[in-house]
Amino acid sequence: MKISREVKTGIIVVAGIIAFVFGLSYLKSSPLFENNKTFYAVYDNVGGLQPGTQVSINGYNVGNVTNISFKDNSGKLLVTLSINNEFEFSKNSTAELFDTGIIGGKAVQIVPIFDNSPNAESGDTLQSKIKPGITELVQQKLTPLQLKVEGAVSNADSLLMNVNQILDDPTKQQLKQTIVALNELVRSFKGSADNLNVLLENNKTQLDSSLKNVNHITTNFSKLSDSLVNADLGGTLAEFQTTVGKLNGILSKIEKGEGSLGKLHKDDALYNNLADASKELDLLLQDFRLNPKRYVNVSVFGKKQKDYTLPENDPAEEEKPSEQKENQ
Repeated sequence: MKISREVKTGIIVVAGIIAFVFGLSYLKSSPLFENNKTFYAVYDNVGGLQPGTQVSINGYNVGNVTNISFKDNSGKLLVTLSINNEFEFSKNSTAELFDTGIIGGKAVQIVPIFDNSPNAESGDTLQSKIKPGITELVQQKLTPLQLKVEGAVSNADSLLMNVNQILDDPTKQQLKQTIVALNELVRSFKGSADNLNVLLENNKTQLDSSLKNVNHITTNFSKLSDSLVNADLGGTLAEFQTTVGKLNGILSKIEKGEGSLGKLHKDDALYNNLADASKELDLLLQDFRLNPKRYVNVSVFGKKQKDYTLPENDPAEEEKPSEQKENQ
């Protein structure tokens, strides 16, 4: 069967139209024979988002951007999203615009929300959100830092101006002299440190010996402390306290006039009698030493005992007038 030229031309035209449609669909990344849902999102600025960009949910590709156009005279942009039916999400979910890399590039991701609200249907307009990129975050962090740096530079400039005003020529000269004096002081300290090092080096043996003696003394003190700990200091202190208690009891009795010592302490007459007796005994012994014949007269051949003659300056006789005066 012979096909006419017109039929061939028609077939070629139809095939071209079909190829054009498929090619256009491929370029727009919108398959013709898939049952996808269409959603919309409104943004103030899409930041270079292009049609055909993939749309993802939790990092998984579920569709693409099919069209971007102005919504109205306000300048807002209406983005059309084609998403397959594999995943259902609430109509309160968000279409978030984010950066795909450091050097640029934008994409859209659906942030699903599960709040028991009705599922999103084809033709719904989702809530839109723009996620700040790295550049914007850096700018947000650097802007306050920039302001602080500018303020610090301004304050430093003012400070330097004030310092320049304060540091006139006489003050600068005084500062130079102070720095020179500090240098001399540092040299002096260095010399003293060198001398100290030499002194320590020359007396290293004596220092070692002294440290050994200190260590020996510390060891002996430790042994002494151990001996004191091992000794029954508690028992000794208890016995001492008992002794002190008994002594306090004796002193209390003496103070109250109990016992011989207490009576001697309280009774003045007893004390005076003892004093008089002691004094008379002393006079008796003195008279016996000076006048033994008054008390002892021995006759070997039976001679008659002579009468005792009172000697002159008898101490007993001299003592009596004085006692009489005291009694008077």
